Amino acid sequence: MNIDLKITKLNQIRDKALSDIEKISSSDDLNKAKVQYLGRKGELNQQSKELKKLVLEDRQQLGRVINQVKTEIQQVLTTRKKELEQSGTKELDQTDTSLPGIRPQTGFLHPSTQVMRQVNSFFRYLGYSVYEGPEIETDDNNFAKLNLPLDHPARDLADTLYIKEPDYLLRTHTSSVEIRAMLNEKLPLRIVVPGKVYRNETTNTTNNSMFYQYEGLVVDKNINMSSLKGTLVALAKFLYGEEVKTRFRCKYYPQVEPGAGMDIQCTFCGGKGCPVCKHRGWIEVLGAGMVHPNTLKACKVDTNKWSGFAFGMGFDRLVMLKYGISDVRKLYNGELVIEEIA
Repeated sequence: MNIDLKITKLNQIRDKALSDIEKISSSDDLNKAKVQYLGRKGELNQQSKELKKLVLEDRQQLGRVINQVKTEIQQVLTTRKKELEQSGTKELDQTDTSLPGIRPQTGFLHPSTQVMRQVNSFFRYLGYSVYEGPEIETDDNNFAKLNLPLDHPARDLADTLYIKEPDYLLRTHTSSVEIRAMLNEKLPLRIVVPGKVYRNETTNTTNNSMFYQYEGLVVDKNINMSSLKGTLVALAKFLYGEEVKTRFRCKYYPQVEPGAGMDIQCTFCGGKGCPVCKHRGWIEVLGAGMVHPNTLKACKVDTNKWSGFAFGMGFDRLVMLKYGISDVRKLYNGELVIEEIA
């Protein structure tokens, strides 16, 4: 193929490129055209590879034509790009701003976090401090100082997750943090202790092997059961409204004496009985009582001068009752439950 034929071929490539570019209506197609004609493997570079086969005079002549064709195509590409950009700006300017916008999807705090902050604010208003502690605990803090004997069922492997038996374990309640507070802080003492706890539980609609617990402790002079009951009833009304119904039942807990359990009438069935409340009409939300003298003595508290009450609640159940969530697993599976918490 002589030099004239090669020049004719280049002119044909130029004419086709200019024609194609004029018809392009999107930036993506414009980029594809640039690659097709000017890219490393494009048509003009393929023609440039033929230069080495020519004599010097023909090589110089054909090189000038290739450069000229490249310049013309590049100029048309630049012009078409500006035209497309201006066209897009005009379309944007013509947008009807009076039309309803598209609401962006926004995130919200987890229901447990929301309720946790509400309960924290309630107790801070009553003069309590929010206290924290480690999730890996000693047997002494988790059981012994809380008056749980060595043969207590809670110490069995069937209930407790040990890190190093029998000395270290994943805490089964945040009562262990209350022990740390009595050992390290000055009296009188008013604290609440939110946090994760762990038990060897079979997961179902109301129980989980990892869950949040919320405990409280008051050690002061002249503390009695009426102080405890008044505090917990006020909390229930704060969370669920003045019409909420509560009841207290005698219960045994080694760390308190006397002990009590507080129930809230089931918000799902209004006390008629349903699967959530196991057809009892009531859901137990916490255990409480006067701090046992043995527990106070283990923390070097003078029982002749000081007394106290303590309570511990399964925090997830409070969240379920407040937002109408029927299965505790929904709090941890990562799926949206907008329908249920709206």
